[in-house]
Amino acid sequence: MSVLIFLDQSEGQIKKSSLEAACYAAKVAEQLSTTAEAIILGNVTDDLTAIGNYGIKKVHTVKNDALNQMDAQVFTKVIAEAATKLGAKVIIFSNNFNGKAIAPRLSVRLKAGLVSGAVALPDTSNGFTVKKNVFSGKAFANVSITTDTKIISLNPNSFSTTKTDAVAEVADFAATVDTSKVQVTSTDKVVGEIPLSEAEIVVSGGRGLKGPENWAMVTDLAKLLGAATACSRPVSDSDWRPHHEHVGQTGLAIAPNLYIAIGISGAIQHLAGVNRSKVIVVINKDPEAPFFKAADYGIVGDAFEVMPKIIEAVKKLKQA
Repeated sequence: MSVLIFLDQSEGQIKKSSLEAACYAAKVAEQLSTTAEAIILGNVTDDLTAIGNYGIKKVHTVKNDALNQMDAQVFTKVIAEAATKLGAKVIIFSNNFNGKAIAPRLSVRLKAGLVSGAVALPDTSNGFTVKKNVFSGKAFANVSITTDTKIISLNPNSFSTTKTDAVAEVADFAATVDTSKVQVTSTDKVVGEIPLSEAEIVVSGGRGLKGPENWAMVTDLAKLLGAATACSRPVSDSDWRPHHEHVGQTGLAIAPNLYIAIGISGAIQHLAGVNRSKVIVVINKDPEAPFFKAADYGIVGDAFEVMPKIIEAVKKLKQA
């Protein structure tokens, strides 16, 4: 029995969230007194032996041009075949877009119990119980998996990575790859930006900025901090910012180490998408703004007065 981690890659590079899941898988394997192995689909440019740094003993690669474009049905069948041949009884995903698409399908195919959105290592003292977020991060649930095969998808940025000097063995895995039923006719790529799902720091703006012409204070601070930019739903609905920057219950749910909200009141729908952030900083001139109740740090003040001072202070710190 082994623990198998699906390594998610984009354009040949392994995603940060998958490295977190790899560390998680290694710890689960340690609990079960077994080893952690990985499977990666498509053509990869990253050094796969370096995955050993995160506790993975062996990486199985399925090199096929058809797998460079994610198709959940095709990926599910390949991963199911690998899990069966390798005797994997615990399969780990990152709970990102691809993980959310593949893990439930794999659960049905393998008749395996699934816990999505895990935030901690399973408790194996009496069975196999996994802690997860529920009610948009407002509470936790402990879910027991009783099936022979178990699937866990780990919430991004909920498990810290640790590295060693170990290296992983890399081997080709022969799998049947079906022809995808999905035809990609065109791809629009966002370039020159840090993906929100991978960002350690996010600077976000709301209607308090009054218009797109004032967005430079968000982008300037983000550039200085090496951060991604985001916005509230009213901002994207008004076409001030592109919809891929919308975070919240109806947008993207994120969990950065630092979330800076500028001119956002903090409606419950917005909080649902950002409440897993490690540290939340709120800048709002309304002292009664609901966001302050969720904030770790808050500044009551006009963003047009506060932000230039913050940007200037960060510049000085970077020059020091």
